[in-house]
Amino acid sequence: MKRATQLATVAVIAFAMLAAQPASGYLADLTLPAAGGCPALDRWNISASQPLNRRWSTSLPLAPVTILTVAAQNSAAQLTEIENTITAAFGAWSGVSGTTFNATNYPGVIGPLTNVSAADACSNDSESNIDGLNTICFNQPSMGFTTGVLAFTRVITANAPGATVGSGPPAAFAGQILDSDTLFRNDGEATFATPGALSSTQGQGAYDLESLLTHELGHWFGLDHSAVWRAMMFPYAPPPGQFLGSRPTTNLPDAQLSDDDRTGIRMLYPDPNDAVNVGAIRGQVQPANPFVLATIPQPYPGASVTGIFGAHVVAVNAATGSVIAGTFGGWSCNSSNPDAVPQFDGSFDIERLPVGNSYWIYAEPLVGLAQPGDFSGALGDLCPSNSAGPCTMPPVDTNFNPRALPSGP
Repeated sequence: MKRATQLATVAVIAFAMLAAQPASGYLADLTLPAAGGCPALDRWNISASQPLNRRWSTSLPLAPVTILTVAAQNSAAQLTEIENTITAAFGAWSGVSGTTFNATNYPGVIGPLTNVSAADACSNDSESNIDGLNTICFNQPSMGFTTGVLAFTRVITANAPGATVGSGPPAAFAGQILDSDTLFRNDGEATFATPGALSSTQGQGAYDLESLLTHELGHWFGLDHSAVWRAMMFPYAPPPGQFLGSRPTTNLPDAQLSDDDRTGIRMLYPDPNDAVNVGAIRGQVQPANPFVLATIPQPYPGASVTGIFGAHVVAVNAATGSVIAGTFGGWSCNSSNPDAVPQFDGSFDIERLPVGNSYWIYAEPLVGLAQPGDFSGALGDLCPSNSAGPCTMPPVDTNFNPRALPSGP
């Protein structure tokens, strides 16, 4: 039996101080195909005939209590309140227009939310128990809960067509997500509150369950962290008692998300009928003095470093000043060549931008609150399996000062 071998773990960290194929990941994770060639974006292969399977465990910590609700603990009403919060978090992503995840234009692609009673319903610290089911767990311990980790999502992807886990169908392509599970801390080190409970006195010291769920579900769908501060996929949670964005409504189901989040999910699941979000801006981030790159060793035979790796490239709507999308520049790969390997040439590709607008583009080093280590899925190991020798990834370049170039004629 063929098995998936790519394992990625991403986490939300508590933040106490404040509330060619270029690199086009935005905040997307990547899988290296077993057969070699260019890295593949992690994404689901879903349709109305093969909807996203999703469920949650109704087992909740009782001593200590970590899930705060308006309804009484250990009651049917409490489970309904939590399930409504989960549904709203899913609705934020399925409410984004211009995607095949959109629940209105593509009904049936997201299956019904079911529940199970087992506390250990999520795939945990061993690949031997990966079941191919996609579960949210609130009462399951894990070695993944190191200091500061509030919740994490473990995503299993196929590194080749035909790979399977559990009883799920075989993968159609490398990078296909086969299993996603989210675990919330249950040891009393943190408490989480539903929207109703967060606004009450009891929820003032708790983290917003809906914000964290929405963030973790972004990982479910293949998104990595974002370096945009307002983004739902920013790697740090809002402080206790606060939430990100606006609460979703029937008219604005994706209200929690930022434009950067929306652009990222559109890139992974583009709607072929979308005629609005079809713009793209491509380029390279190059040093003013190319000789500074000469000290970086060749990553592996056939690859070279000719541009800045890991710069955060941001597209801003020139009329409104809003950040529409950010991506990480640094590499490109010729996807039409099955034997191609990534080249570290500073390339970036910001896709799925709304047309009819003007954009400012700027690049910045990752030297602020968000550090390179927060983006391991998008800036991690790009060493292909068909490289002709040992591979050493170039370091993320954080030692540069952006400079605006004069406008062309």
